Amino acid sequence: MKIPDLNDLIADLQTAKQIAIDDRNPNAIVTATVAQAKLLGMDNMRDVTPNSNIKSGLGHFYGGITELTPEAALAISKRLDEEY
Repeated sequence: MKIPDLNDLIADLQTAKQIAIDDRNPNAIVTATVAQAKLLGMDNMRDVTPNSNIKSGLGHFYGGITELTPEAALAISKRLDEEY
C-alpha cells in the first residue's frame, strides 16, 4: 500500500468536497476546504492589506485570519478547483 502524498490527499478532499456540494452540505464543504487549506499551509497566511488590524464585523484581525468566513471558504475552494 502506497503512502498518500500531498496531491493524493488534496484530490481525496476535493472528492469529499464535491460530494458535500452535491449533497448541499455547507458544513462538510467548509470542513473539506479548511482541511485542504491546512495541507497547503494556507491556514497561517497573514492579511497584509492596509488597515487589516481594524476591528470588523467578521472578527478581529491581528495580522492573520481569526475565523473562516463563508466568503473566504468559497475563495479558497475556487482557487483549489483551479489548481487541482
